[in-house]
Amino acid sequence: MSVDAYGPSSQTLTFLETEETDLLGADTQGSEYEFTDFTLPSQTQSQTQLSHIDNASQSQVNGFNHANENGNVDVKVSTITQGVGELNFEEEPEENQFCMKDLPKHACAYCGIHDPACVVYCNASKKWFCNGRGNTSGSHIINHLVRAKAKEVTLHKDGPLGETVLECYNCGCRNVFLLGFIPAKAESVVVLLCRHPCANLSNLKDMNWDPSQWQPLINDRSFLSWLVKVPSEQDQLRARQITAQQINKLEELWKDNPDAKLEDLERTGLDEEPTQVQLRYDDAYQYQNIFGPLVKLEADYDKRLKESQTQDNIVVRWDTGLNKKRIAYFCLSKANDEMKLMHGDELRLRYIGELQKPWSGVGHVIKIPDNHNDEIAIELKSNAGVPENCTHNFVLDFVWKSTSFDRMQSALKTFAVDDSSVWGYIYHKLLGHEVEDISLKCTLPKRFSAPGLPELNHSQVFAVKTVLQRPLSLIQGPPGTGKTVTSATVVYHMVKQNNGPVLVCAPSNIAVDQLTEKIDKTGLKVVRLCAKSREAIDSPVSFLALHNQIRNMDTLPELNKLQQLKDETGELSSGDEKRYRSLKKQCEKELLQAADVICCTCVGAGDPRLAKLQFSSVLIDESTQATEPECMIPVILGCRQLLRLDLQLILVGDHCQLGPVVMCKKAARAGLSQSLFERLVVLGIRPIRLQVQYRMHPALSSFPSNIFYEGSLQNGVTAPERSRPSLDFPWPQTDKPMFFYSTFGTEEISSSGTSYLNRTEAANIEKLATRLLRAGVKPEQIGIITPYEGQRAYQVQHMQYNGALNKKLYMEIEVASVDAFQGREKDFILLSCVRSNEHQGIGFLNDPRRLNVALTRAKYGVIIVGNPKMLSRQPLWCHLLTYYREQKCLVEGPLSSLKECFVNISKPRKLVNTTNPGGRFMSNTMFDARELLVPGSAYDRANTNFREPVMRTHDQLGFIGPERAYTKSAMSIPVPVNMFLPQPVQPQFNNSQTPQGNQKGGRGWKDNRRQKGNKNMSGSSGNSQSQASQEFSQGPLTQGMSMSQNFQMSQGLSGLSQPGLSGLSQPELSQDSFMADDFRSQMDVLLSQDSTYQGDRFFLASQLSQGPAFN
Repeated sequence: MSVDAYGPSSQTLTFLETEETDLLGADTQGSEYEFTDFTLPSQTQSQTQLSHIDNASQSQVNGFNHANENGNVDVKVSTITQGVGELNFEEEPEENQFCMKDLPKHACAYCGIHDPACVVYCNASKKWFCNGRGNTSGSHIINHLVRAKAKEVTLHKDGPLGETVLECYNCGCRNVFLLGFIPAKAESVVVLLCRHPCANLSNLKDMNWDPSQWQPLINDRSFLSWLVKVPSEQDQLRARQITAQQINKLEELWKDNPDAKLEDLERTGLDEEPTQVQLRYDDAYQYQNIFGPLVKLEADYDKRLKESQTQDNIVVRWDTGLNKKRIAYFCLSKANDEMKLMHGDELRLRYIGELQKPWSGVGHVIKIPDNHNDEIAIELKSNAGVPENCTHNFVLDFVWKSTSFDRMQSALKTFAVDDSSVWGYIYHKLLGHEVEDISLKCTLPKRFSAPGLPELNHSQVFAVKTVLQRPLSLIQGPPGTGKTVTSATVVYHMVKQNNGPVLVCAPSNIAVDQLTEKIDKTGLKVVRLCAKSREAIDSPVSFLALHNQIRNMDTLPELNKLQQLKDETGELSSGDEKRYRSLKKQCEKELLQAADVICCTCVGAGDPRLAKLQFSSVLIDESTQATEPECMIPVILGCRQLLRLDLQLILVGDHCQLGPVVMCKKAARAGLSQSLFERLVVLGIRPIRLQVQYRMHPALSSFPSNIFYEGSLQNGVTAPERSRPSLDFPWPQTDKPMFFYSTFGTEEISSSGTSYLNRTEAANIEKLATRLLRAGVKPEQIGIITPYEGQRAYQVQHMQYNGALNKKLYMEIEVASVDAFQGREKDFILLSCVRSNEHQGIGFLNDPRRLNVALTRAKYGVIIVGNPKMLSRQPLWCHLLTYYREQKCLVEGPLSSLKECFVNISKPRKLVNTTNPGGRFMSNTMFDARELLVPGSAYDRANTNFREPVMRTHDQLGFIGPERAYTKSAMSIPVPVNMFLPQPVQPQFNNSQTPQGNQKGGRGWKDNRRQKGNKNMSGSSGNSQSQASQEFSQGPLTQGMSMSQNFQMSQGLSGLSQPGLSGLSQPELSQDSFMADDFRSQMDVLLSQDSTYQGDRFFLASQLSQGPAFN
């Protein structure tokens, strides 16, 4: 089966799933503009409104058909098509050029259709578009409105309804994505009203308008046919044929040249795509040459996006902060859905009124819109000349800062030109060169758990033990497995073993703060380095921030006095300011040099204050959410080539959850959205997987474990610990706090035009939330997740306007996107799927990583609301629905009397990802990994002995009790099965004793010199070191494999040292005692206390029972 089936949606028209901050962001019209009711055209009127077809053209078309029927295929194309120049014959190049010059001005800018009843005028772009789909899945007018981010249209004067600007009858809102209609008293009259708030007004019933009859004007990505006629099929065939790809490029061209034509695409070079990222790189120069342009593409896109966000008519409310700085509060009347404000972003506020002279001030965002209000607050850098008496006539500019991208480019450049920028071993590993794995000599601690942190379970102990002995390690932390605790423990032991400080990074400030908090509990000296723009933002670890530690220092009273003076007056004299900066710089240097651990974001690692520090180790948390150039910033800073050869780089993350966010689609397609962690996984560096989850009820963890983690997750919590028997809630199965609530509402395009909402699902989610609140669940214990920003905004408003309980209760319930919930948890999760259509696909829901995140946020219960009939068409969702049906948790009906839903669901197909077998069906690799399929290896499909990897099934009884969760320090731990990603059945031999070849020396990293361009850095066997053994070492995902017969054999054959295994005794790894009873019992004790548990034993036995792959 093709892996593409599980990738992004293949639909030709893609609606961007971007952020939206204001559902009611459309312009409104004053009451002086009266709105005339529409007269509903009669059926006969609709039938007679046909586009004009030239009789001569029609006869020629008929003649052409007749000629074909008579077999007269040699008739010249030029004579056949006389009078029908619009026909697009691909056989003749000269006919490919569709003639637009003789068409009227109101012809569709895409295809040329010009029937007045079929075209609509876009008020923003000043262009006409038809309501036909052509070769796309949406009509041309809707396609344009979405891509141009326009929302207002006007009908043609010669159309059935005349020249009419579509707007709300009540408030004048012109956002067509918000507009809908309600039939009025007269049968031939309809009233246009916006979805919110006008369609929900209480006085509508008094006017004999039924709000429940409201329907959107746009259905299935086209205007309703009675409003704008759909061109006939014949008209669309005669029109210019334009593809979705051409539309995308034309819209991009219009941004710079509004008068551009389709023919201009050939002259613009828009088809040029950047070079794709590679799996392996010859040297750092090639690495920089590929990633540098991608970073620039993303930077240019980000700059263009922010600089286009200027907004006027801003109304400001002024206040003063505790630090005496002025704070401006305001709301944005309109917001670009791609623009997502974050704390610390820089904005410029300008006054252009007449009450005082013009003023401009820059500030940092300290508050963003939330469930309570949509206000934004910025703290100004300077109080000089602030117009506090003025509230109107302000203009807001978004200040674009290139710092992040400059630091990425600087890291890439340093990596390429500076031979000492990265230790040679890590250098070659990052580039994908094959080098011999090494183990670091270190004294393992007697106790692996760190003070102040919870005791570690067996998989966490193994992860810590292995990481301490390797220069490069990957730790995969599935949901709820204690990834942060494990990372903090690793940092603690690295500090105790090495003399230098450890650099700890993560792509987001939230992730850095969480890990900083854990590390601080171990008693280490921790410094949290913040960007200067975030120093005013409070966080749980503010007391560890560098700027706050300086304030609390008593060693320099002069600095304290200057700081106090600056806080009181806001500014210092030039002399005092110079002295203040000098003293502050001195203190910063002292604190940083004395620190055991320095925590910052990946971009923050490029701060000049860290430039001269030398680190012994680097740990990057949530590395799967960072782009590769972003990860390179801390790598270049912390992994410099020093005299010491015990540097360590640890990447922590989970490539089965959401990856980095890349705004520029061209850069994302080229592979910038591929994380370094993922590329290293496919290169064969196997992540050490944490296996015991402490978050979810066992019934909730079963499906994610089986589908996303090969059944390897075990439960560190019991069902009683994750049950609330006193909760009065109608679970279909009392022992399984989950169900799929079948809902068959229709999706609608949201007010932004770039997202979706489903009103039926929103109503059901509100009922479910109300039932949980009435049952005694606190609002902060409930999380509502949806993949779509449009649904998120509508859900918040619907609950507050239509909820049965107090409005404040619903305001305390967090409603957020799947992306915003990654790394977090709630007691109860309500998931709204939104998508419900006939043939438009399911968009975001196609991403298996997004589903994984959504299903693994809850501790006590999950309720999914969606359309099972439509979702079951996608293979992964079909598996989920089948699982819920097997558990008797696929239900429908009112909450008071839920019953099983017997909607027809096809039999699930097998989920296999041939590109990356370790990830099952996960199709999240951006590069082509076919080069991994070495001829003759286990994954070579030409090999008749190929077998699919044996996958374990999840055993929810495999509970790790507290008495078995901790491993004694003196115990020599065998490698737990499936600790790493699952392996294939490798070739096995009848004779385990194979002569070893002579290994070559001269590794590129041993003498600290680079050997650029040399891919084969590892020592190869001199002669017959067994061809199968060579294939084994080259196969995908083979480094650090879990224990199996093949593992010992590979050790005996290749002679390569296995990092992280030096603490294991030979009997545990010997082939003779591999399946001995004492080993089996020891393994089972480690993995489960349940006597019925057969997971690992069955897994090993099933592999070995298959016999040798070849002789």
